[in-house]
Amino acid sequence: MDEVVESAKSGSCVVYPTSTLPALGCIPEKFALDELFSIKRRSASSPVSLGVADIDQAKEFVEVPDDVLHILESFPRGSLSIILRAHEKMDARLGGENVAIRVVSHPKARKLLRRTGALTATSANISGEEPLNDCVEAASAISSPEKEIVALEGNCEGGAPSTLIAWHTVCGTPESLSIRVVREGKISSEDVLSWWKRVT
Repeated sequence: MDEVVESAKSGSCVVYPTSTLPALGCIPEKFALDELFSIKRRSASSPVSLGVADIDQAKEFVEVPDDVLHILESFPRGSLSIILRAHEKMDARLGGENVAIRVVSHPKARKLLRRTGALTATSANISGEEPLNDCVEAASAISSPEKEIVALEGNCEGGAPSTLIAWHTVCGTPESLSIRVVREGKISSEDVLSWWKRVT
């Protein structure tokens, strides 16, 4: 754990387990994001989410309305990523004014994030390639002779990613609040929208 914490704090990318797939994490700073997007060969026009240990950590970056707490309590921890309004505009590769936050559920991930602060939570694979479930294997697959990526040991269950939701604070209007499922994953669009209808 200590090696991974120090590597992440220094701005390097690290791999850590989540309830779905190994995540490639870096601190939300430009130089660290430069490395992450280079490793993943990911387009800068495709923002990545931020993994947080808890809602208090999320509140350092985004506005968290009370109804967000409600939906997070209504579905399994780690199954949702929610796009929320940033306090201050962030790097465009994190979404700029609207940033996706995922409260992680894996015990090792929560322990890591409490020590490092928020880290990106994108899958630990080159864009377009099939992700691996084992964190050490995933880190090895994206390492290079010039840059070895360290990992927290862990085997993830795989399957669908978290469901990505744009919250009403970023996609609605004061007259007509709405949410939008951007990417269906662990939780179906039907279940998300049924929840929304019940509470509005």
